[in-house]
Amino acid sequence: MRTLYVITHPEASHHVEGLIGGWHDSQLTPDGIRAAHSIGQALLADVPDGAEVELFSSDLRRTAQTAEVIAEWFDVRPVLDPRLREMSFGQAEGRPHEEWDRLVVPPPAVGERMEHTDVPGAESKATVAQRIYAAMDEILHRPCEHQVIVTHGFALTFVVAAWIKMPIASLGHVVFKAPSGSITKLCEDDFYRGRMVVRLGETRHLDRAAAR
Repeated sequence: MRTLYVITHPEASHHVEGLIGGWHDSQLTPDGIRAAHSIGQALLADVPDGAEVELFSSDLRRTAQTAEVIAEWFDVRPVLDPRLREMSFGQAEGRPHEEWDRLVVPPPAVGERMEHTDVPGAESKATVAQRIYAAMDEILHRPCEHQVIVTHGFALTFVVAAWIKMPIASLGHVVFKAPSGSITKLCEDDFYRGRMVVRLGETRHLDRAAAR
């Protein structure tokens, strides 16, 4: 059975500073680093002893830091892939949330939504989906049965959608919500090749980080 663990990076500096993330290259806070260790510990408890593990991550600093911590628990080297980045939010990146409220133009309720851009210079959902689907195709063609992907909150939707083979054209209204520092567990059975979403956005392991 193939098992994929999708991690949304924990608390980063842009969270506590009230800034828009996207490609703004923020770093983990001390609480975020503690949470990353709790993520690694939780993964180690779930992965069978001695199993080979591959680790892939967005190349932005907050996700790369998360992957580096997880890598310590498994003694592996993370593969950084810019295709696993968060959506680029264009002119709003690194700006206060009030700027988002001023700049954003929401997509239409009906009609074409995938090519829409929320703010000037931002990526469309179609662009994000295409790059994340391409990364997922390469990851899932690898024979390793236990893989970890470190990405971002909005980007997680496209990772899960790629896993269940949802056509990109159908993603206009799709959102899978997962909080920062969460673990989503995806499994494919060997017999039917069914792709399951076993756990979405689990955060129980973060209680240990808060207690430290």
